[in-house]
Amino acid sequence: MSLTLTPLSSALGAQIEGVDLTQPLSLEQRDAIEQALLTHQVIFFKNQSITPQQQARFAANFGDLHIHPIYPNVPEQPEVLVLDTAVTDVRDNAVWHTDVTFLPTPAMGAVLSAKQLPAFGGDTLWASGIAAFEGLSKPLQRLLDGLTATHDFTKSFPLERFGSTPEDFARWDQTRKNNPPLSHPVIRTHPVSGRKSLFVNEGFTTRINELSEAESEAILKLLFAHATRPEYTIRWRWQQNDVAFWDNRVTQHYAVDDYRPNRRVMHRATILGDAPF
Repeated sequence: MSLTLTPLSSALGAQIEGVDLTQPLSLEQRDAIEQALLTHQVIFFKNQSITPQQQARFAANFGDLHIHPIYPNVPEQPEVLVLDTAVTDVRDNAVWHTDVTFLPTPAMGAVLSAKQLPAFGGDTLWASGIAAFEGLSKPLQRLLDGLTATHDFTKSFPLERFGSTPEDFARWDQTRKNNPPLSHPVIRTHPVSGRKSLFVNEGFTTRINELSEAESEAILKLLFAHATRPEYTIRWRWQQNDVAFWDNRVTQHYAVDDYRPNRRVMHRATILGDAPF
């Protein structure tokens, strides 16, 4: 069965039809999906009632899977984490962020499946780091290219929200020790396409290392605002059993927290990546 690809905006985003994610992918399907991801940065599949096992199998077509150190997971499929607002404080998702940039090798991508949705609200936005970089002036591109920035686990996972019980504190403290602050390039080169992308995010980036504290604060404030200009973004209004697959190397995303006290349950499989350069 041939795949149908419908672009959704000029910056990023496309919808794919003609594939059943409950079934194993053929090599041709896998390659077509990977090419769509490289081109459009985030792709969407509708009406995919996948189990955690099927979700992990689909994601594993594109790399090894990550087990998140903080969020709960599906017991029988630990590579699939559970974002359930009835169980976990997920306010750290309601900020523009790129997943797990506190790792030496941040995620290549992630596959998110909508399991339970509020009657309204709970959309997710994605922003293209490629479009953001290309939208900067040439002098600012030259200034930033070659600089590095610090990424810190505790910025999005502060002790006061994730260490409330002795068990939670032990897990948080061990994760902090295992993931000390580290540096990545401010401008990242995509390892496949070779395109340059802005690679700082409000969720984890704390400072630009080569600048003074005041300069770093000012430049990061500018970059955080610039990276999320509407023309660089796309907004997805979830329906039950939608699946999103994004290239975490060149995007940020924001889960809109506008549905409380209603419940929202999402499953995510995260694909390990490589060291940014």
